[in-house]
Amino acid sequence: MDVSPQRSEDEVARDGQEVVASLEALSAVPGFQGLLGRVIGWVDRLFMLLANLALIAIAVTVVLQISGRLFLPFALSWTEELSRYLFIYMVALAAGVAIRRHRHVNVELFHHLLGLRARAVYQALICLLIGGFALMVLPAAWQFAQNGAWQTSPTLRVPMLYIFFSTVVLFALVLFYSFLGFCEGLLAAWRPHVDSDREEASWK
Repeated sequence: MDVSPQRSEDEVARDGQEVVASLEALSAVPGFQGLLGRVIGWVDRLFMLLANLALIAIAVTVVLQISGRLFLPFALSWTEELSRYLFIYMVALAAGVAIRRHRHVNVELFHHLLGLRARAVYQALICLLIGGFALMVLPAAWQFAQNGAWQTSPTLRVPMLYIFFSTVVLFALVLFYSFLGFCEGLLAAWRPHVDSDREEASWK
C-alpha cells in the first residue's frame, strides 16, 4: 500500500514545466503575462479550436467517402475535394500556434547549453528570420489568392478565391506569431536581471 503523501498541484505543475523544458529548451523563455498574455492565450485557443474542428470535419468527410464506396450505389465525388481543402485550412490555422509553442520540426544541437538570456536572444533571432520571410511572401500570397476569383472548384463549385486565401491566412498568422515571439525574446533578453533562480530550478 502506498502511504506516500499526495503531491500538491504546484509540484505537479512544476514537474510538468520541467518535462516540457527538457523536451523543448526554448519553452523556458517567459512569454507575455497579465492581460496581454491572457488575450494571446484566448487567441491561441481560438485558432486551435478552428484547426481541431477542421480535423474533425476531415474525419467525418473521409468516413462519408468510405461509406459511400461501400454502401451507396454512387460515389460521393465531393468528399475528396472537401477533405483536401479542410486539410489546407487546418495547417494554415495551426501554423502560427505551432510557432508560439515551438512545435515545428527543428534540430536541437546546442539549445540546452544556452542560458536563459541566450535562449531568449536565439528565439528573437529565429522569429525575426521567420517573420521576415512571411512578410516578403505575404504580398505574393495575396496576389495568388486573387487569381482564384475567376475560378471555381471542380465538384463543390466553390470560388477558388476562398481556397487560395488559405495562403494569406497561413503567412499572416506566421507573421503575427513570429512578431510575438520576437517581442517576447527581446523582453526576456533585455530584462534588468536574469531570472537565475528560475533557470537553476528548471534544471534540478
